[in-house]
Amino acid sequence: MTTTTLAVLVPLLPFLGAAAGLLLGRTAPGFVRPLAVLPPLASLVLAVLVAVRQGGGTAVDAHTELTPTGSVPIELALHIDGFAALVAVLVTCVAACVQIYSTGYLRDDPRYPSYAALVSLFTSAMLLVVYSGDLIVLLVGWEVMGICSYFLVGHYWETPEARAASLKAFLVTKLGDVPFLIGLFALAGDAGSFRLTRILGAVTSGGIDHPTPVALLLLAGVAGKSAQFPLHTWLPDAMAGPTPVSALIHAATMVAAGVYFIARLLPLFEASRAAMVVLAVMAAVTMAGSALAALAQDDIKRVLAYSTVGQLGYMTGALAVGDRGAAVFHLLAHGAFKALLFLAAGAVIHAAGTNSLAAMSRMRGLRDRVPDAYWTMTVALLALAAIPPFSGFFSKESVLGAAEHVTQGHTAHAPGAAGWIVLVAGLFTALLTAAYATRLWLLAFRGRGTEAPDHGRQPLAMTVVLWVLAIPSLALGGLAYRVLPDWFDGRDLTPTLLTSILGTGLALVGCLLTYGAWQRTTALAARTPLGAVAVHPEADAGLVEAEAIATHRPAYGDIAYAPDPADPGRLLLGPLHRPAAAGFHLDAVYTALFVRPVQAGASLVRFLDREVVDTYVRGAAALPRLLGAAVRRAQTGNVQTYVSALLAGTVVLAVAVLLVATGA
Repeated sequence: MTTTTLAVLVPLLPFLGAAAGLLLGRTAPGFVRPLAVLPPLASLVLAVLVAVRQGGGTAVDAHTELTPTGSVPIELALHIDGFAALVAVLVTCVAACVQIYSTGYLRDDPRYPSYAALVSLFTSAMLLVVYSGDLIVLLVGWEVMGICSYFLVGHYWETPEARAASLKAFLVTKLGDVPFLIGLFALAGDAGSFRLTRILGAVTSGGIDHPTPVALLLLAGVAGKSAQFPLHTWLPDAMAGPTPVSALIHAATMVAAGVYFIARLLPLFEASRAAMVVLAVMAAVTMAGSALAALAQDDIKRVLAYSTVGQLGYMTGALAVGDRGAAVFHLLAHGAFKALLFLAAGAVIHAAGTNSLAAMSRMRGLRDRVPDAYWTMTVALLALAAIPPFSGFFSKESVLGAAEHVTQGHTAHAPGAAGWIVLVAGLFTALLTAAYATRLWLLAFRGRGTEAPDHGRQPLAMTVVLWVLAIPSLALGGLAYRVLPDWFDGRDLTPTLLTSILGTGLALVGCLLTYGAWQRTTALAARTPLGAVAVHPEADAGLVEAEAIATHRPAYGDIAYAPDPADPGRLLLGPLHRPAAAGFHLDAVYTALFVRPVQAGASLVRFLDREVVDTYVRGAAALPRLLGAAVRRAQTGNVQTYVSALLAGTVVLAVAVLLVATGA
């Protein structure tokens, strides 16, 4: 079987599994779990075979034109280089782990068949993006991912949070997709093709007339899909969906699709120094802002969501300094430990007795109740904090090393300003990342919150997946930076001495500062009684929830749990804590700048439609109605009246004729 055939089967198998799952979900429920698990496992095996055959050598290209589409053809094309081969392995591995994990996590969910089918369709769309050699085919996978995320984030549609989150995710990403689509057509118009290889050839030969506006238009779609500033606000709210969905969205190529897209077309962005500086600024603001927000969150999944936003900022920062090898290296390492973080958080959530909200201030005694989650999450948090020798250290240092390389003027692919912006922001974010990772570990496993009921041992499927993902989180970085250069254009990914010392030193400082702040607040909190605050059974649930949000006291049913006063984030952030907890009020800014003006415009249009347009419509109907009423009054039903009117009319006509004849 040829490599091309194997590559076609990789996205096709999950698609067929999704179709079969939707058809047989109700009629044959016994087939749902095998149809959910086996296709992604088979795709994983095939993706590994494709990667082995590709071997980091010459890219595998195949294409066929299904139907003529005018001057710019659309082709069903594959382009599999070292980047695509390895990212496909990541996608299939994470998808298979999520499907296996979900068989235990959602074993009692009545909508599990549709959930499993949508996850398979999601996986197929992600693989289509990874392997596609034509930008329109890539766009199809891009948009299918969007609609799948809408349905999966809104899986618990009974809750208003899930409905609002799914709608917000869909609208914000579509807001970025509009200029993205315009940029794609402009790019294809200049290159004369949607084929990736032909576009890159046109860029090399100078055939793209306006690279800056095209690159900036494409960046808008990247910002929406990859949750970069200023279109990142949808991702933390998307945590209202099931935790395995969060793992799939964050760890595979859903939110990393924008990063992967820029990596594919990096020569186009390098042709515009302005676009590279904009990309660097976007990455820097995203990294620093999301890390500050993560340090203030109480919900464990929102901490991880803001963490993903920041780590994606590292990837876009690597692209801003012209090193796509470092960007995709961090994408691979991040995919491993972020999938582990979310799935371990799912075990913690299950043990804490809630499914949609996991306030760390409520957690207590989880270290002994979920030891597998404790140890595996510890490994993943060390990788997130970039502590050597865990995988995150090597991938993050490759980004910082690339930025330092640019600041020294050793490359012409990126401006020096972009290197300084990424380097300074990356080091600052390294400090904050270690701080919020340490805070999460302390509050989740050593917190003083009100202990939730024990829900028993975790299903075996969940536990096995955690330990499987712990292996690459621990060992991937140390092995990969020696092997990956052969797959990634030969770029050296070895950590540099200066950035390694600075980055690791700042990470350790962040850990120690957070631990010291936690000890201090713990000593102060020892005199503070903790417990549940009873709420009157007839109290309005909305008011209870509003009060809980206003006081940072998460509400569960008719009980509001007091927050853990030993929260080091409050001490470390000081006056920044409240705005950081609210995401620096960006949603309020967008409401003032966009939502309210649109609503005001809609109200004006409604007023004009009702009071102006409808007035003319009603007037046009009123005149015939009045004439009809007048004519109806003449119809009395009296024969004498009709004869009299007839005679009167005859006399009038006779007189008129006589006058006309006399005048003649």
